[in-house]
Amino acid sequence: MKKIVTLTINKEHYEVAVEPNRTLADLLRYDLGLTGTKKGCDTGDCGACTVVLDGDVVNSCLVLALQADNTTIETIEGLSNEDGLHPLQEAFVEKGAIQCGFCTPGMIMSAKNLLDKNGNPSDTEIREGLSGNLCRCTGYTKIFEAVSSQCSDNQGGSNE
Repeated sequence: MKKIVTLTINKEHYEVAVEPNRTLADLLRYDLGLTGTKKGCDTGDCGACTVVLDGDVVNSCLVLALQADNTTIETIEGLSNEDGLHPLQEAFVEKGAIQCGFCTPGMIMSAKNLLDKNGNPSDTEIREGLSGNLCRCTGYTKIFEAVSSQCSDNQGGSNE
């Protein structure tokens, strides 16, 4: 039996009827058309489905849509606006941190959440902040450079 969930996603209000076993990832992608949230492993290991839920990163494939009732969610679609890409998205492009792009939305959401909480993370903190996201293409160096370039000191994280 479907139940109604109320969500605020990218500052938009939604009320959606969902099956009890529907994941947040499936709700976002298939019910709401927010396909920037990727489905990779469906086991919480890859981070491709990472979104920010009430200020914390989560693997949306591990969260039931019913658990997200009355929450605020930010997805990759919520970062850009009519003026263009978010600075972190631009940094990923400029630093060559995107290859196939499959991990990119989850990687950017984890990085944005990290930078929102700590505007000047160390290199170690950047690595820890992205540790739940796997990339099979880039080797991570350019991803770390992109995130580091957005630190508040404009010189990247400290070398630890």
